[in-house]
Amino acid sequence: MKKVVQKLKMACTICLVIALLVPATVFAKATPVSKNGRLQVKGSKIVNEHGKPFVIKGVSTHGINWFPQYVNQKAFQTLRDKWGVNTIRLSMYTAEYNGYCTGSSQNKKDLKKIIDNGVRYASNLGMYVIIDWHILSDGNPLTYQKEAKAFFKEMATKYKNKKNVLFEICNEPNGSEGNWSNIKKYANSIVKTIRSVNKKAIIFVGTPTWSQDVNEAVNSKVSGTNIAYSFHFYASTHKQDLRNKLEAAVKQGLPVVVTEFGISDAAGNGVISKQEGNAWMKLLDKYKIGRVCWSLCNKNESSALIKSTSSKTSGWTRADLTEQGKWLVKIYTK
Repeated sequence: MKKVVQKLKMACTICLVIALLVPATVFAKATPVSKNGRLQVKGSKIVNEHGKPFVIKGVSTHGINWFPQYVNQKAFQTLRDKWGVNTIRLSMYTAEYNGYCTGSSQNKKDLKKIIDNGVRYASNLGMYVIIDWHILSDGNPLTYQKEAKAFFKEMATKYKNKKNVLFEICNEPNGSEGNWSNIKKYANSIVKTIRSVNKKAIIFVGTPTWSQDVNEAVNSKVSGTNIAYSFHFYASTHKQDLRNKLEAAVKQGLPVVVTEFGISDAAGNGVISKQEGNAWMKLLDKYKIGRVCWSLCNKNESSALIKSTSSKTSGWTRADLTEQGKWLVKIYTK
């Protein structure tokens, strides 16, 4: 009996020594960032640091000026561990309600604080994070170019050593002035600003018609490296003709990421279409195209992922999810 006790003590001592000598990171759970490192654009694909295709499976916040409560670490952990999400998109409106460019100076500080918190939570969890300059009613990205340059200079400087931070510089250009000529002029300026301090982060450039006309970028790309182009769809409205447009652009070598999508109508509400949503996922899977679903909130609309009757800001169960939310979890975790 004494010999058994001695052996147990010796075994425990050895385990303790190993635990003290081996870095804690060896025992830490692998995360999207720890497994894939800094993402890059290679040809028409997003690849990891080993050069292997990486598929962004993301969720976008709604406007952080409307729903800041969902920017919390427990929420992001639920998305990562229960929903199969590897990327968070922090959506910051520029012109709408308390927008960055239309609100007060205190409002700007508050929005930047939410972004900083969001980056920190995502980093703690080893997730990728997209900082989204969410233009919408200001359809021409040149409208607030001065503000965008200052903002992205600050963000690029602040997070230049973060492998997981990505930049989306113009959400949905639209209207006659949101044309490719103006977008490209704007993008060249913002890319230059970011690259002056941050050489490697991926930059997503929006395309005309609410980020649908990726075809216009095929033969007239923005100068620089690690640049990809945003494409958005809402499956109940956007169907095979738009899938054809996306596929044609990718076949011609354009790197595209779907930085926003839903299975509702284009207004973010109305009837959802799982059938069309599944057709979109089949196409995205075929070309290993990243995708980010709109949106993490409990707004009373069909594109919200959380039911309006649920006040939870993390730890959601199936009963808390909308029909789109249930569909997304099934798609991301299958």
